[in-house]
Amino acid sequence: MRFLHLIVLLTALLGVTGCASKFRTYNGPEVTSIVVHKAERRMYLLHDSEVLKAFDIELGFTSDGPKQFEGDGRTPEGAYYIDRLNPNSSYHLSLGISYPNQADREFARAAGRQPGGDIFIHGTPKVVRRSPDWTAGCIAVSDREIEVIYSMVKVGTPIFIRP
Repeated sequence: MRFLHLIVLLTALLGVTGCASKFRTYNGPEVTSIVVHKAERRMYLLHDSEVLKAFDIELGFTSDGPKQFEGDGRTPEGAYYIDRLNPNSSYHLSLGISYPNQADREFARAAGRQPGGDIFIHGTPKVVRRSPDWTAGCIAVSDREIEVIYSMVKVGTPIFIRP
């Protein structure tokens, strides 16, 4: 009887902690590209030309114009790809964007500056934000949304960030 009580207790404890996993599974069509429209504050996950999912987004604290230099607070614009998945992100989960590309590095170098880096699609911080665009140049969604995105997108997926 004591053994049965222990099994019930362990099952209950595992059920409470196990339900909150941030790792989801996805078995639908492959995400073949991501398109971000900065002006609309929208991001689309596509399979060829079909929109699979759409999300409202938050951007860098200086949202107008493309990222040019480290610390400018802008979100990049152009063609990149997802270059890494980060399950241990400070922002719940994150997907790395391949910024800076060669053209970004050359532009910054010509100006005697650094292009910056570590641009991600990620979840939200645990602190209160004062403005809708608050990141250092990243693309932010809710924690629940980044769980869905993380499950759907693979390394190598192209991302097109438009003004």
